[in-house]
Amino acid sequence: MIEPTLQAAEIHRSAARPTNDLTAYDLYLRALPHWGPIERDSILRALDLLGQAIERDPHYGPDLALAAHSHQFLAANDWADDRETNRRKGLDLARRALRFAPDDPDVLAFAGFTIGFLGDDINVAIRLIERSLALNPSFARGWLLSGILRNLAGDPDLAIEHFATSLRLSPRDRIGNPGTGLGAAHFFSRRFDDAAAILLSSLEQAPTFAVTYRFLASCYAHMGRLDEAREIVKRLRAITPVVVPSVIPYRNPEHRELFLSGLRLAAGEAV
Repeated sequence: MIEPTLQAAEIHRSAARPTNDLTAYDLYLRALPHWGPIERDSILRALDLLGQAIERDPHYGPDLALAAHSHQFLAANDWADDRETNRRKGLDLARRALRFAPDDPDVLAFAGFTIGFLGDDINVAIRLIERSLALNPSFARGWLLSGILRNLAGDPDLAIEHFATSLRLSPRDRIGNPGTGLGAAHFFSRRFDDAAAILLSSLEQAPTFAVTYRFLASCYAHMGRLDEAREIVKRLRAITPVVVPSVIPYRNPEHRELFLSGLRLAAGEAV
């Protein structure tokens, strides 16, 4: 479930992010608890509620941005029935959110992150996140998303700094599973022992998050711990039939190959 403090903060900020349709705002609030867990049915329920809110008020930026980010979740976990349609919807919602709320830190972060994951220009996404954090330097979730974007862009050391800032600002906030991003950053830096420990701990926080299993399996494979790597793949297959994801958003070719070669080895595929 979403942290009660986060819900309280969202309600408190409502005056600064008005919508003329209170039903739309109520639907938005009702979507938040479903958006928190990283589970397919929960994300789809959140999207359903957010879609109803968008029908009521198609200009409400936070609603559009959260819906966009939900489509990113579907893409990251191979949960979309039609990958290209899902990608287009996510990008369209993100751009609409930025059009209607260009100075909202939350909108800039969620929409920017979606553009970075689903789109082609990672630099645009980073600039949007940087603007979000300039407007609200204490935005823990913004620092988390910035850390993930730095991983996507191929800068794991900076990613680690941003994850640390996020956790310092909100040490109990586990929405978005920051351990996976932090573990991935250590993995890309080839600190496999550190990465494995962080990723294993992260699975306890979000045991249905496929991305964590993939990184841990790849990590174990590169460490030569193939039995453990294959056991992680077995657990992954209990969640999803997709072992090697169709969307590989990492821009650095060496990082992509490091991730994929280990994952394929863990899965018993030809490298």
